[in-house]
Amino acid sequence: MRPEAVLPLVNREAGEVICHRPTGPVTVGRLLGEARALAARLPAAGHTINLCADRYRMLLGFTAALLRGHPTLLNADASPHRLRALAEAYPGTYLLADKPVASELPLVLVEDKAAEDWTGPVPMLPAAQLAAIAFTSGSTGQPTAHRKPWDALVAAALAAAERFALRPSDGPPGSVLATVPPQHMYGFETTIMLPLQAALACHTGEAFFPSDVLDALDGLPPRRLLVTTPLHLRALLAERRRPAPLAAVISATAPLAMSMAEAVERDWGAPMLEIYGASEAGSMASRRTALEPDWLPYPGIGMGQGEVHVPGLGAVPLADAVEPAPGGRFRLLGRRADLVKPGGRRASLADLNRVLMEVTGVEDGVFVAPEDIERNPAARLSAYVVAPGRSAEEILAALRLRLEPVFLPRPLVLVPALPRNGLGKLTRAALAELRLAAATP
Repeated sequence: MRPEAVLPLVNREAGEVICHRPTGPVTVGRLLGEARALAARLPAAGHTINLCADRYRMLLGFTAALLRGHPTLLNADASPHRLRALAEAYPGTYLLADKPVASELPLVLVEDKAAEDWTGPVPMLPAAQLAAIAFTSGSTGQPTAHRKPWDALVAAALAAAERFALRPSDGPPGSVLATVPPQHMYGFETTIMLPLQAALACHTGEAFFPSDVLDALDGLPPRRLLVTTPLHLRALLAERRRPAPLAAVISATAPLAMSMAEAVERDWGAPMLEIYGASEAGSMASRRTALEPDWLPYPGIGMGQGEVHVPGLGAVPLADAVEPAPGGRFRLLGRRADLVKPGGRRASLADLNRVLMEVTGVEDGVFVAPEDIERNPAARLSAYVVAPGRSAEEILAALRLRLEPVFLPRPLVLVPALPRNGLGKLTRAALAELRLAAATP
């Protein structure tokens, strides 16, 4: 019988720094020692929901669950309804958290407890071990689950480390600060998996406001990376304060406006990089937005028509429409569900949103297609826009210079804010409520 394939839990030396905490740096050896102690306190079997807000404690809980053989459910929603639904779907579910949670589920508190540093060989895990289950954001309907075996997570982290020059041979270790929660696939890959597999240490404190983010960056050693979203990036740029020198800024979760990418490169002197990914397949490609219109797949990723081939996962259905581009790259046409053809003219809602966000004075905005756009020749797009000091007529006049008449929103509704979640996404339910509120006299 062939031995089962195994992979290391950590692809780093025990003395390397893996986290930067307010109390000081944390080494790999300390992480593994504390994870061993925490694993001994976990149930014998089950699934864990890791709600830790402190990124080190999230990493500690995830590592302990791996040692115990428990999959982590990547979920940031601590509402009783959501926790109850997950517990019903996954037997033996328990919570890991760094503060009390209002829930009937068993809770293990992740606290700072002294433990002997790990000595000896790095723990090895079965390559096929189910390490995590990710859930879609709900932007296109109900969240759906996607299983992540350990070898798939490791392959994605190693590919990202190669792409962003974070391997030990690429230079000094990096430091990453993220404005996205570690329970989201994007934050999980960049601030939990990458530190385990690349020469990178994560900032563990919470940074809610732009000034907090900029102050935290000042306290990190170079090479600094900022992992963020277009929504958070817009607020950071509005501070008009140059951050500490950055090796790169990385954005995902929503299309990045060209004007924003150019502002980062011009005002901050840092490469503005964008990741293309999805909960189903993880991170798949990147580009330097201000210089490259097309996406370059990660090593090992194979883009196909309607699917993507991912190491450790195989063929994964792709919700986005893509087309080949020169140099082994591909062009992203947008979600298949977002492609609209009013009046027989095709466009992507993502591209229309990008044009809208580039209108002077627009702080936020979204195009919305009616349910009957494919079957009703008279159906038209609408738009909801946050633009203090601008009128709907002024915004429409600017859009006329960039869009064909059939794509102009009818109506364009000015609103004080869009109901985005913490990642800057608009769920289908939130958009339905927005349409209902706009239609109510």
